[in-house]
Amino acid sequence: MRKRIRPLFFMSLCLVFSACSNIKYLPPGQNLYTGATVIINPDSTGKISEEKDVKGILEAKTRPRPNKSFLGLKVKLYIYNLAGEPKKQKGIRYWLRNKVGEPPVLQSQVKIPYNNAVLGSYLISQGYLQAKVTGDTVVKNRKAKAIYTAETGDRYIINKVTFPKDSAGIAAHINHNSSQSLLKPGSFYDFDVFKAERERIDNDLKQSGYFYFNPDYLILQVDSTIGKNRVNIFVKVKEITPNAALKPYTINDITIYPNYSLRSDSAIRASTPVTYNDFIIKDPKNTFKLGVFDRLVFFNKGELYNRRDHNQSLNRMVNIGTFKVVKADFIPVDSFKNDQLNVNFYLTPLKKNSLSFQVIGTSKSNNFVGSEVKLTQTTRNVFRGAEQLEISASGGFEKQIKGSDQKQGNSYSLTGQAKLIFPRFLLPFFKFNSTNAFIPKTNILTSYQILDRVDYTLKAIKAEFGYEWKENIYKEHIFNPISINYVKSNVVDSATLFQKNPSLRTSLENQFIIGLNYNFTYNDQVNQNKRNNIYFSGDLETSGTLVGLFASKDDAGKKSLFGTALSQFIRLEGDLRNYYKVNKKVIWANRLNVGFGYSYGNKPMPFVRQFFAGGSSDIRAFGSRLLGPGSYVIPDSVTFKDQGGDIKIMLNTELRFKIVSMLYGAAFIDAGNIWLRKNDPLKPGGQFKFNSFLSQMAVGTGAGLRVDASFFVIRLDLAFPIRRPDLPTGPAWVIRDIDFGSSAWRKQNLTFNLGIGYPF
Repeated sequence: MRKRIRPLFFMSLCLVFSACSNIKYLPPGQNLYTGATVIINPDSTGKISEEKDVKGILEAKTRPRPNKSFLGLKVKLYIYNLAGEPKKQKGIRYWLRNKVGEPPVLQSQVKIPYNNAVLGSYLISQGYLQAKVTGDTVVKNRKAKAIYTAETGDRYIINKVTFPKDSAGIAAHINHNSSQSLLKPGSFYDFDVFKAERERIDNDLKQSGYFYFNPDYLILQVDSTIGKNRVNIFVKVKEITPNAALKPYTINDITIYPNYSLRSDSAIRASTPVTYNDFIIKDPKNTFKLGVFDRLVFFNKGELYNRRDHNQSLNRMVNIGTFKVVKADFIPVDSFKNDQLNVNFYLTPLKKNSLSFQVIGTSKSNNFVGSEVKLTQTTRNVFRGAEQLEISASGGFEKQIKGSDQKQGNSYSLTGQAKLIFPRFLLPFFKFNSTNAFIPKTNILTSYQILDRVDYTLKAIKAEFGYEWKENIYKEHIFNPISINYVKSNVVDSATLFQKNPSLRTSLENQFIIGLNYNFTYNDQVNQNKRNNIYFSGDLETSGTLVGLFASKDDAGKKSLFGTALSQFIRLEGDLRNYYKVNKKVIWANRLNVGFGYSYGNKPMPFVRQFFAGGSSDIRAFGSRLLGPGSYVIPDSVTFKDQGGDIKIMLNTELRFKIVSMLYGAAFIDAGNIWLRKNDPLKPGGQFKFNSFLSQMAVGTGAGLRVDASFFVIRLDLAFPIRRPDLPTGPAWVIRDIDFGSSAWRKQNLTFNLGIGYPF
């Protein structure tokens, strides 16, 4: 009991000392402001709905905010006082007082009448039309606290909503979509909904040609005299609305300046225009083919203006990746006297050639994860159709630093790649144009890659033809109907290796991987206002299905092409992530990653398409590719340590929190493993079985630091296992064995991971 009392007594002394120390530095006659409390309807037995949330919002609206505190201690204020008044505007005292510390918030800074008005206004906006707020301060021991009492009254409810009655003109358009109104009889009076309703009506009018209308021309009159805490709402167009806002406009001339610059403005305007469909194009240098603008401009001459075509045109011009400045001017014909608009699009292209340098985190299809340096040369508008040619060279590495006697999982890669991007679908028999704001793309890609590890070297030649498009800001598709890979391997001491592990011979031999692949991605992280964000990526890949019908068989009866083995398989993988914002500084991130590979044709999954476990972006407590399959234990005599499998299940949970400035911390738990689809006598315990796979899950935990500078993230993680399915004897859980004080335990179990980018 005494041992418990002493720390509590010490903490109490710290609290008292800190409070007293801060107060003694206050100017004479001043009190330290400690914050505000709001009391709602203290003399009434009635409670308002969501009272706790309303109370929190009201208290957050009071000003000023008190000094920041941590565990009850106003540390920043204490540092400010402790530093004292510096003699010079530099040095440690100046830095502590002005950069780290925080000046005291005084009672004299509190404006009670102002806060009364702010809180009362908020309550009225939420439907408490009879609300009154009164405030006062209470002082004790030179500490002042503001107390605000809110008498809300009953919350008002919408009784009826009336729209303009005219059957023609702008009133008719407002009435046309009145069934979509956000103002519903029976719902609470809410000023935020009123504003949203005005914006809805304005958007509807913009779709019908009312270019010069805006929400400020609408007024919502409220009649609260009908009794029973109900209101009638009358939606009206203000009488002072200008005539230009009361009529719809049609599109007249559409002029495009695709190579515009202020320096050449006069020459471009004076150039001879080219008429193409509904467009007038002024491009004296003939920079672009005329057909490009069919995919960029959604307006047609003679049609009503509408906001959707306006936004989609601008979005496409921005997303095509060719222009650095995009501007649209809408000019009334004859100064508002008629109902027509001329449209001018001013497009300033990016430089023809550019060179970029990147340091990025990588996660390749062959399961190498780590960091990469990439140099890319981009040539734009290659064939005058806004195409892009990207030629890149990159070098990457993955380093797994593990304190054990196992071989470190280090890898290095060199890649050369050329990618030609067409901003449209290239289809052989028919023409297809998407109508949303995102540019569909056709990609033609070739690459050559060298992957070097301790035990083997892989060389891969790749060629792909496919399509990339977005349904909306959240959903993206990548479909490559033609994908050809030629993989050549060189294994160190292959004779000994294949003798000990014959299954590796077929998975590491030279081979063709010919088929198709498809990826679907859903990502709502672009919506930063959501508290809960979801990311999902699903992959499908097949090989040898169609080509296998025409391939010949070698002497062993296996399918081959040009004397090289043909891989035949189906591979599926899903990656689901959830990011939950606990508060402004804490994010709880979770991931579920599952994969399944099915090989046929008497040949296992190619090594570069197998699943692996362990590593800096995987199960961080285990070495890269050293975990699994199942409960299989890698013998010391095996020199080839990499372990692949046909099935993978992985779960990660990570709590990310801000420490200071760009420095973030993380605490995480990783779990999972890989398995073989079929039994391999040389890898006992490696086959997936429904009744035992849970008992073969590995679990690791740890903590890390991240330096997040927005454009790059450096990640340092330290992890250790708490469950090991590969132990030959004894229980799989090893929590009781944790001993940070033991150098032998640290060497055997602690794994340090260095990476660029977040693990997921």
